[in-house]
Amino acid sequence: MGSSPDSSSAPSNEFLAVFSDQADANGTMPLARFMALALYHPEVGYYQRARVRVGRGGETDFFTATSSGEIFGELVNAACAKILRASGRDPAQHVFIEIGAEPARGGVMTNVAHAFARTEVRRLNAPLALHGPCVVFSNELFDAQPCQSLVYREGRWRTLGVKLSGGRLTEVELAAPASTDAPPSTANYRLDEPRAATVLAEKILAEPWQGLFVAIDYGKTLQSLWHDTPQGTLRAYYRHTQSNDLLARPGEQDLTCHVCWDWLEAALRERGFAAPVLEFQEAFFIRHAGEVIAKASAAEAAHFSPRKRALLQLLHPAHLGQKFQVLHAVK
Repeated sequence: MGSSPDSSSAPSNEFLAVFSDQADANGTMPLARFMALALYHPEVGYYQRARVRVGRGGETDFFTATSSGEIFGELVNAACAKILRASGRDPAQHVFIEIGAEPARGGVMTNVAHAFARTEVRRLNAPLALHGPCVVFSNELFDAQPCQSLVYREGRWRTLGVKLSGGRLTEVELAAPASTDAPPSTANYRLDEPRAATVLAEKILAEPWQGLFVAIDYGKTLQSLWHDTPQGTLRAYYRHTQSNDLLARPGEQDLTCHVCWDWLEAALRERGFAAPVLEFQEAFFIRHAGEVIAKASAAEAAHFSPRKRALLQLLHPAHLGQKFQVLHAVK
């Protein structure tokens, strides 16, 4: 992570004003705080801007499973209904609630014949209002939360921060020692801890609801974060290009960090969810939505339609099938 290299990626004056107002006396703040501003500040945050972020067009920044069209919603519907029935529950008695759907999209169940009492969408920063029998679903919600970033130097972990000086943002190591459970690591090892994702999960699970929790995201185990990602997992996305320049054009590019599955599983268990299951997206849909896959494959057997192409992208290990994982549990 470095300073912005040119005018096209320089921070806007509006963002610099917000940063300066919330920085400490030295013009610095932890990277997690910088991410919170860059992603969610009501005036300059990336996810607060009235623009289309998700899709395959040149003006978007990334695409997700929701870009595959209605087939994704059909698979989610079938899988969630099957898991509920296997646990002795009637899907028709449950409200399907999607958290964090893009404002420009109606939700994963839009135009999908579903098995639930009704479907609802909770936008980012809206009240959760979860109660009664529910399916609480999210797609790439938790990886879009701020993370605490650390680096291991001279025998200890140090917190990474951002400093504003002369109108430029640069990475700094903050004086305060970092507090982390990570074991000693190699020199210059970077650890991006998705703490805010866990806090959000705990907030969702604390609501007075019961039923099925389903989160589709990309993440790693705690051991993998500690030992297998020496450059960290925090990345920027702008116009479908991945970058390590986290400070470029803040508020105009996406910042994303792998979630820690161990922490989310622990949060589910603490709230009474039985035996959380983590599986690749490919396995999740094949195991729980096989009838939809078989029907779509048979209908499209004679030609390679956009619908069949979307199905293959969702399932193929080289595409989204093993890029994403699904964590689900029932209470």
